[in-house]
This record gives sequence, C-alpha cells and structure tokens, in this order.
Amino acid sequence: MATHCTAGIAALTHWLTPQVWKQAHQVHRPRQAPQRWNLHPLVMVMVLMTWTTGNSEAERFAAARAFYVARHQREKRPGESLQGFQQALAKLPLPVLHALFAAVRQRLIHLYHRYWSSNGFVVVACDGSRLECPRSAELEKRLGCCSKQDSAPMLYVTALVLLPAGLLWSWCVGPGTASEHAQLRQLLNTLPRCALLVADACYLGYDLYASILQVRASFLVRVSSRAYLYTDQREPLKRYRQGLVWYWPRQARKAGQPPLRLRLIRIRGKKGKDVWLLTSVLEPERLSRRQLAEIYRWRWRIEGVFRTYKRTLPKLKLWSRTEALAYREAEVSLLALQLLLVQGVRQRRSGTVLVLRSPRQMLLRMRGEITTTIGAKLGPRQQRRYRLQLEQLRRGGPGKKVRRKWPRRQEHIPPKPPHLRVMPTRLKAQVHNQFNAV
Repeated sequence: MATHCTAGIAALTHWLTPQVWKQAHQVHRPRQAPQRWNLHPLVMVMVLMTWTTGNSEAERFAAARAFYVARHQREKRPGESLQGFQQALAKLPLPVLHALFAAVRQRLIHLYHRYWSSNGFVVVACDGSRLECPRSAELEKRLGCCSKQDSAPMLYVTALVLLPAGLLWSWCVGPGTASEHAQLRQLLNTLPRCALLVADACYLGYDLYASILQVRASFLVRVSSRAYLYTDQREPLKRYRQGLVWYWPRQARKAGQPPLRLRLIRIRGKKGKDVWLLTSVLEPERLSRRQLAEIYRWRWRIEGVFRTYKRTLPKLKLWSRTEALAYREAEVSLLALQLLLVQGVRQRRSGTVLVLRSPRQMLLRMRGEITTTIGAKLGPRQQRRYRLQLEQLRRGGPGKKVRRKWPRRQEHIPPKPPHLRVMPTRLKAQVHNQFNAV
C-alpha cells in the first residue's frame, strides 16, 4: 500500500493548499473588508464544527474556534460570538464555496487521476437524499412542505460518488421539492473524463440521457416497467440476455428529436428478481455483461456515503434556523465529509484505489487531535477563557421557547370536573346500617 499524505487534522493542509484558497479568493470580492471573519477561518471553523462534539451548536463553535486559534497563534483572532460567526457566514456568497469545492476536486484529480480508471471508465454513482431542517418560521415559509402534510422543512442533496472507492466527488443542494434530474444536469459539468454514470431506476428520461451524452459521458441505469423500448426483431422476454434497443419516447418524437441507440442487459437474480440495465456503451468488448453487473453492484456504496454523512457526522438534521445558513451549513458539511473520506484513500501497486479506513475511526481520531491540540497549544489565559465559556454554555439551560402551533399534535384537553349528586334516602339508610354494624 502507498499513500500521498498522513491522515488526521494535519492532512488538511495537503488538500486545502494555498493554491486552493487562492482560487476561492479570486471569486470572493466583498464590498467591505471583513473585520474579524475572513474566508479562511469562516470555512475552517464550519468544517471543524462538523467534526467536533457538543450538546449544542454553541459548544461546537467554542471547540472549533479554540482549535483554530491554537493552530494559528500568529494570525488575527476571529470573532468570539456565535452570532457574529453566523452573520458572517450568511453573507458569504455561495459561488465562493463552489469555487473552493472545484479547487479541491482539481487537487484530487492531480493526485489520483491515474488510479480511478476501471476498464477504461471512471465509474461515478449518482443518488439523492433529503436533509431535515428545524421547524423555524422562516424555513417553513421559504422551503415549504415537500413530502407528507405538515412535515418538517427539508433540503434535497444530489451527490456524485467515485466508485468503487466510495469517495464523495461533487454535490448540489436545493430545496426539498427540487428535481433530482435538474440537479444531476447541474453536476454533469463536474464529471471527470471518460465517466460512466451509474444510477437507479429513478433516473429515467430522454432529456437526461441526451444531456449525459452531450457532455461525452456514458451511463448505466437500471430500468423498470416505466421504460418503453423498441427492438428491431421480436425476441421472447424469457430468453432475453442482452441486445441493442431504441429509446424514443412519444414526447421526443413529437419534438423531432432523434432516437437513442442503447444496450439492454438482463442480470439474473434470485427467485426471479431480475435486474434490467440500460447503458450507452454499445460494444460488449468494452464492457461485458458480467462487468456491467459488477459495476452496478458498486452503486450501493453511495448509500454508505449518505449513511456516514447522516449518522456518523451526524447530519440527519441540520442546526441552522434560517435559509441562508441552512444552505451554507449543508454545503460546508459535505466538504467536511469529502475531507473525512479522502483520509482513508489508499492506492495499490496494481492501480486500484480503495478506501480502507473506517470513517468512524477517522472521525474519532480527529476529535482526539482537536482535544489534544486545545489542551497543548492554547496559552494559560486562552485555556481559562475557553473553559469559562464552556461552563457558561453548559449552565445556561434551555434556550428561549417560542410558542408556535406544532403540526400533527393533538391539543391537550384538560380533565373535566367530577359529578356531584345528592345521596338518595335509600343509600343514606344503607350507610347508616353499615356504620352501626361496625
């Protein structure tokens, strides 16, 4: 095994190089010079907040800021309050973050482009997932309801993952009602050369396939009964294994668009649960039926990436309560996930690239380094100030409550008063007899 860098917090300088920050600064042109929060501490503290632990967002911010100050003792101190950090983060333009993400991808291409190829293709999986947001008034108004009635506001994330390494490549964040096809079209420009896009049966459409072919990429998609394909000759479905088909929906025919020549493959499954795959790679010599089946099995690793993001980090529910902060939190936390996964990338001498280390183990190691650095490199006065800040946060108790109507919750009905009745003469006589017997 060989590696390009050491794992841990120290490896961040290997990926977030001065050249990477320079490309982001070329896009970032603020109207006013930042007083306490510029681009570098703003992004780094947000990344560290994704990795640190704490019972509240304020505790995570205190730990992330203390670590940043410990590592940059000779630089200008960032702000001390969480409110100031959030205000500066909300003003940061999203194109600046996108330029930073593109620079990181260029860094990955520079290091690992020779080891990604599998049978002449760079296999990339695509899938989407929703992220739950707090039930604040602004998020409910801006993001709206995207699934069940009165559900929490959500964001929709579409991600591209390099296979079989399972390394996060690029992503697109939108409201919970965003179209996964539209988000995938936005990500097509980020695909590496000779890319083979692997997706499930949800990604079906003539316009989507035409867009993929337009950027000179290939695709391998599972199809279902929603897809209507045309063959040149009638062939029994029970004996079908693979062959060339035409994909030409009615809307494409009416618009005068040409048909797509594709290849249909049938993969035998257990108990008659066959998998039908549609690909733009027409030549069996380039990718055989067995190789395509193996590549589609790799697609399941993108589910592991989303599980790491939601459960290990954890990001099952975001912290931010405004729309601007929710988008920036999701974007930067995905960058933190990418940097976490890249720590375990190793390359074999045979040429393949694998992710060997567990993301959970890498996260625990980073948290240990953060705690050790805060205790070792902060001065006595800084240590005292940091501990006092944590004590105040932990003793603060619950925050201010906001009276709002909670959806899908039944109103509390207080118990009614008891019934008071006058005891009749017959019961009075029985009571008198009981007391006399006693």
